[in-house]
Amino acid sequence: MAQAHRIVVKVGSSSLTTASGGLDADRVDALVDVLAKARSGGEREIVLVSSGAIAAGLAPLGLRRRPKDLARQQAAASVGQGLLVARYTASCARYGIRVGQVLLTSDDTSRRAHHRNASRTLDKLLAMGALPVVNENDTVATDEIRFGDNDRLAALVAHLVRADLLVLLSDVDGVYDGDPSKPGTSRIAEVRGPEDLAHVEIGSAGKAGVGTGGMVTKVEAARIAAAAGIPVVLTSAIHAADAFAGRDTGTYFHPTGKRSADRLLWLQHASTPQGALTLDDGAVRAVVERRTSLLPAGIAAVEGDFTAGDPVELRDSTGRAVARGLVNFDAKEIPQLIGRSTRELARELGPAYEREVVHRDDLVLLEP
Repeated sequence: MAQAHRIVVKVGSSSLTTASGGLDADRVDALVDVLAKARSGGEREIVLVSSGAIAAGLAPLGLRRRPKDLARQQAAASVGQGLLVARYTASCARYGIRVGQVLLTSDDTSRRAHHRNASRTLDKLLAMGALPVVNENDTVATDEIRFGDNDRLAALVAHLVRADLLVLLSDVDGVYDGDPSKPGTSRIAEVRGPEDLAHVEIGSAGKAGVGTGGMVTKVEAARIAAAAGIPVVLTSAIHAADAFAGRDTGTYFHPTGKRSADRLLWLQHASTPQGALTLDDGAVRAVVERRTSLLPAGIAAVEGDFTAGDPVELRDSTGRAVARGLVNFDAKEIPQLIGRSTRELARELGPAYEREVVHRDDLVLLEP
């Protein structure tokens, strides 16, 4: 932690809200106090990934608890996001720190131009001394609202900004070898690889009812970041100061892999496939074993309604997804390409068709 220059900090809804579920100004101030101290001296840059938009919007809309239907969740997020950023802005103003709001969607950031813009914006905010406050755009990111909190987003943002460290703050002070509410369980101080958690049953440890991310999503986010070469500290928000001071707190995940292209990490972990291409056996071997681009000749079937630039799954003849990539053609164009060589297509349809369906630089292999 002491050597980390650029740090991504993620805080969940349960660490920012009152017992009744509303935004807690005192808890926001306490977090900002820690972040401001960590930034003092100019030796550290911090990006904050903050949940809490839906929680902040509940009371103003007269909602007592997080709604289950998507429309009201999105309405609460729309009202709450402004309140959340306003609270951070007021709190950071005590230290003369400017706040920059950055709303991301996973599909946007898997596309070349959008990915480049997001990276550039975050870099510029940090260079200008601002505190970027990142959240997923809940009003349009339906998958986020239904299936996860911002833990995975934080891991991907950490890779996007080339962070030296990811800090995941929760209401539980680390990963335990059992139910932390029961006596006899111990905190796991370090995780050096998946085998260290192989016999640990990781449950939904969060206590609050306003967020969606439990310990499972936090550990998965830590694994994503660690596999991308980024160390992770998972601890409670009340121990955030100890984490920044380098004291023994929470669970430390050692890096287990090397950094890959930013966009490919987003493609692998955050994109939603808009369709699928079934490959013949030869194309599967070429893509998986030789890491080549996918050519029209290797496609056996197409499904889905996608446009050029969308993420799609690449499947073998049994239906197993072997890779994911950004497709260069619309779905309606592909049937006329199936099984044909690029030379033949160029001769019949024009030179624009003499190209890969999925370029190898826009392709990631999936774990078997």
